[in-house]
Amino acid sequence: QVQLVESGGGLVQAGGSLRLSCAASGIIYSINRMAWYRQAPGKERELVASISRGGSTNYVDSVKGRFTISRDAAWKTVYLQMNSLKAEDTAVYYCNVGLTVRGDTFWGKGTQVTVSS
Repeated sequence: QVQLVESGGGLVQAGGSLRLSCAASGIIYSINRMAWYRQAPGKERELVASISRGGSTNYVDSVKGRFTISRDAAWKTVYLQMNSLKAEDTAVYYCNVGLTVRGDTFWGKGTQVTVSS
């Protein structure tokens, strides 16, 4: 059974930092991509950052220069370092893992990030 468990969310003041972690278990096939999405109340879920099998990273324009996605060498944990947080970053953040086999995708249950101004 594949499980993705996020942690590290919380309440911070604008300008502060948080580090989100996503621990993956039960994945027996090669991982193609790890990513973080977020969804704010009343808004659509958006891709925040991703890291590919080859190590390349992509970020939504609004977080470039502030957020950094990374993973451990075993591809079992993906992180999102969030610096200079803004009120607009307030959302539920979801971990996502895509596999090479069949293109399967798995989601975590999300962790709340709230930034006060």
